[in-house]
This record gives sequence, structure tokens and C-alpha cells, in this order.
Amino acid sequence: MDRTVIAYVIYLFVSIGLTIWVARTLSRNGRVFLADVLKGDDKLADAVNHLLVVGFYLVNLGFVALYLSGDETIEDTRGVFEALSTKVGVVLLVLGAMHLANVYVLNRIRRRGVMEREQVPPVAPQGWTAPSAPATGA
Repeated sequence: MDRTVIAYVIYLFVSIGLTIWVARTLSRNGRVFLADVLKGDDKLADAVNHLLVVGFYLVNLGFVALYLSGDETIEDTRGVFEALSTKVGVVLLVLGAMHLANVYVLNRIRRRGVMEREQVPPVAPQGWTAPSAPATGA
């Protein structure tokens, strides 16, 4: 079997495995944030969480597929390792960036929800003032 094909197969197994692992981790831990933001609506939290995971899979597996092809033929075992380290390293960086983006978005959503729930006027109302008559001037 051609070494380039072997490198492709290993790359696909490692990249898809890492993508699944990161997606499951995000799904399991991101649900807690979503349940908090959505004020305990578990069904809605599960639905939003599932949609986020599907989007994560689409983006990352699409990148893995696009990054599969290489311009050079791998001649020896050293070339297999070099090609794999480059490809898997880039996939890890993309997965890390997607993970950080997901955490950032979930945290922003959570903060907004917490702020909306904890809004209290800075000063209690002191009374009511009648509107003044409009000024007429020449």
C-alpha cells in the first residue's frame, strides 16, 4: 500500500477521533451553561446544545476533509510522520480555536442571562412626578 494512503487513513482516524472527543466534551459541559442561561428549561437547553454540536461537527469535519489532500507524495516512513504531525497539528489548532470560540459564546450568553435576572434599579422609586406643561415661547 502506498505510504501516502497510509498517512491519509491515519490522519482521518486521528482527526475524526479528536473531533468526536472534543464535541462530546463540549456537549456534556456546555449543557450546564445553556440550562443556566435558559432558566432551567432542559428541553430547550438540550435542543440548543444539539444544534451547537451538529454545527461543530460540520465545521470541523469539513475542515478535516478539505485538509486531507496533499501536494506531495510521501517517500518514506519519516515522511509519513512529518505529514501526519503537520496535518494533525493544524487540526488540533482548529479544534482548539473552535473550542475556545464555543466557550466564549456560551459564557457571553450566560453572562447576559445572569445580568437580565439580576437587574435591580440602583435606587428605589421615591415617588411620582406629574409631567410639566409644554413651554410656549415666541
